[in-house]
Amino acid sequence: MQDISLHILDLTQNSISADATEITILIDEQPSKDWLTVSIRDNGKGMSPEMVTRVTDPFVTTRTTRKVGLGLPLFKQNAIQSGGDMTITSEQGVGTYLEATFGHSNIDRPPLGDISNTVMMLVSSNPLIRFIFEYKYESEQYIFDTIEINEALDGMPINNPSIIKYLMEMIRENMESAKNLKN
Repeated sequence: MQDISLHILDLTQNSISADATEITILIDEQPSKDWLTVSIRDNGKGMSPEMVTRVTDPFVTTRTTRKVGLGLPLFKQNAIQSGGDMTITSEQGVGTYLEATFGHSNIDRPPLGDISNTVMMLVSSNPLIRFIFEYKYESEQYIFDTIEINEALDGMPINNPSIIKYLMEMIRENMESAKNLKN
């Protein structure tokens, strides 16, 4: 994958396939500490302890359409190559938590990519799932929660094209604002 946002899109699809009704995506950039953390938490089906230990093997997948699953192995490899690591915890019937850390300034860290587009693609394609996107940059924080957005929309569908465009810009501007407040 060329950037972290594409990893997030791919890995969040795992949460959707696990029947999650709530998915939290956190990006925590700490340039002063030289790390970047990406975490995804869901309330889906979860995995057995055996599956958790095997899930980063590219030849282990629950999909029936192909015999390889590269999303988690590639994400872990990118984290390790940049001086970080990845951990997964999961409990059947409760959900899964994935966290990857990257060396922020490491030349092997993939770029963040178009996070606002990724979040809105997930939200607009899955309007019945609660998505919480949290972005931290040093001590600044921005939270996007589809429950709050849906309340503000007062019945207008969140996947309306004009709403999607507006929300993508809102996410992008708030992420930039968090960075600019610290620079």
